[in-house]
Amino acid sequence: MSSRSTRILYGAAIFLGAFLLFAVEPMAAKQLLPALGGSSAVWITCLVFFQVALLLGYLYAHALGRLPRTRAAGWLHIVLLTVGVAMLAFAARPDLTGAFTHPLTAIFGALTLTIGLPFLLLASTSPLLQLWLARAEQGGVPWRLFALSNAGSLLALLLYPSVIETHLALSRQRIAWAWGFAFYAILCSVLAWRARIGQAPAAKPEKANTPPTPLRSRLLWFLLPAAGATQLCAVTGHLSQNIAAIPLLWILPLAVYLLTFIVAFETPRLYRRWVVVRLLVILLASLGYMLSKTDVSLPILVGIGFFLVEMFLACLFCHAETYALRPSNAGESTLFYLLIAAGGAAGTLFIGIICPLVFDANYDIALAFLATAALALVVTWGSGWGPRLLWSAATAGMLALAIMLHIVYARSALVEIRNFYGSLRVKQSHWPPQALTVRTLLHGTIEHGTQWFAPDFRRTPTTYYAEDSGIGLALRLCCQGRARNIGVVGLGAGTLAAYGEAGDRIRFYEINPAVEPIAENVFSYLRESPAQIAITPGDARLSLAAEPPQHFDVLAIDAFSGDAIPMHLLTTQAMQIYQRHLAPGGILAFHLSNQYVDLPPEVEKLAEAAGMEARVVESSPNDGRGEYRATWVLVTQNAQFLSQPEVAAASLPIRDRPGLRAWTDDASSLLPLLNWRIPGLR
Repeated sequence: MSSRSTRILYGAAIFLGAFLLFAVEPMAAKQLLPALGGSSAVWITCLVFFQVALLLGYLYAHALGRLPRTRAAGWLHIVLLTVGVAMLAFAARPDLTGAFTHPLTAIFGALTLTIGLPFLLLASTSPLLQLWLARAEQGGVPWRLFALSNAGSLLALLLYPSVIETHLALSRQRIAWAWGFAFYAILCSVLAWRARIGQAPAAKPEKANTPPTPLRSRLLWFLLPAAGATQLCAVTGHLSQNIAAIPLLWILPLAVYLLTFIVAFETPRLYRRWVVVRLLVILLASLGYMLSKTDVSLPILVGIGFFLVEMFLACLFCHAETYALRPSNAGESTLFYLLIAAGGAAGTLFIGIICPLVFDANYDIALAFLATAALALVVTWGSGWGPRLLWSAATAGMLALAIMLHIVYARSALVEIRNFYGSLRVKQSHWPPQALTVRTLLHGTIEHGTQWFAPDFRRTPTTYYAEDSGIGLALRLCCQGRARNIGVVGLGAGTLAAYGEAGDRIRFYEINPAVEPIAENVFSYLRESPAQIAITPGDARLSLAAEPPQHFDVLAIDAFSGDAIPMHLLTTQAMQIYQRHLAPGGILAFHLSNQYVDLPPEVEKLAEAAGMEARVVESSPNDGRGEYRATWVLVTQNAQFLSQPEVAAASLPIRDRPGLRAWTDDASSLLPLLNWRIPGLR
């Protein structure tokens, strides 16, 4: 086979392997969401798994590459590829509800059982095949193939939300991916067979005396990618927690991350350190300003774009400087990639696992930029006193920012706690004056309930739950003259307990174990309600599926992951569960207040599929009573309720979106529902 044909074959295998590697990431994470509450932490934990698996793949490539070119090495790779194909053909989807006691172990266990070995083999593709090709051609390391690998990864990420997710159901995605892996296994087996029968190349004289790479450079092979990975994880967490836990917002930061690898390894001449470091300093200062404005909402394109641009510059700096320190001989190439992967795993482990365990609040972005600034100081130290002073000041500024955030969060916070499901904070103030004392529960930057403690307002529902809101109308007018049976998905501060009266029964469903003690002890809605209150821990959909019919007069769907309801609560399968728990004439109330996603048209499609009617109720803000603008969609078969004058007057037609279909667990996409308009301040 000619040298050109050989390179094409190797390039095709590397490109396909990278495409499959990153196509399976959002697919596998999306598959886990229904069983784990739809939290953005699911993706962050998946990202940690993927980085650890990537490290293991690179470690496997490094170990295999160091073996003599014997038949055993080639046969080992062929056997593992065969086992990987068999694993996809016969593996069953694991039960996440009983086999694992914590979401972290559930995610790692599920991904290991379903895609573990295939993912590891795909991860090893780029460094292993680059080494084999270098040996076959007895030349230097073909670094451009690493850029080709990242191009395949980037293409998969771009196609997933725009084409794959919108046109293929999840079950078909899994089937198509399995066939793609089978083809990849055949292609790589051919290359492994050729490598198996090859002879070890003689060392070139000019390479024989090449000194090993200095220890400082090897440390930076690890530390620079680690800083880039902290950027990726922190920015992804911020976007998905404060906007929505959707594949689109997982993919954009990862795509930017890969793009910086492509630029750094394919077109290193485009990188100009003096330009990048100056822009990065400006963005660090801008970041500090942005983080201090927690009460201001930006248009989605501006908010996402700002963080993606700064992440691009920071990761480009890290990856371009890593490439500049690359080894000069092929023998160290797998170690180079191994330390890059180790740094990536360490960065995601720090943000995704360690930070939630160590810190009570979310300082992830500030810490990521502190790490970047500190490494920039190390890398540019030899460039003179100007860069030294610049990055010393930047590092000190980032450290001051992290300390300032801690002080600001703690100054008005009664409670700060962080776990797998995110960071919770209760802040207290005395404004407005008529409220005397105001306590607000925040999940990230999103409000999940507020209570005014003045006697006239203590039992008054505030924020999105006012009496003229959709849920207010449903609770006041559903069962006039008799006690009510109410279900609420999502506890928050327990605000809806303010509607409880003697004889009523209210059952809350809450997945985050940290929320219940806050609602019971810091707020008084629950303990002062005359109604009979019950709280069921765990994911609401799983809990409702396991319970006998509850005969709810009103079932409120008010669970938020970030600024949107988790998608697994808005599917036809979820609607079937809700309907089973409704009393005759019962009402489903969906809380859809959201800055970025237009969900009412989708809920209307779900209602039509279930044989029910949907009405949207938009209530106006009232600063004098702490009431916000709120969007609720009421879904019911109760024509008498919908015809009541107060309900009819408050209802609005739902704007249709052409081509929209009712979501299922197998097929859903938020891309057609995104709002690109400028939201108002909250």
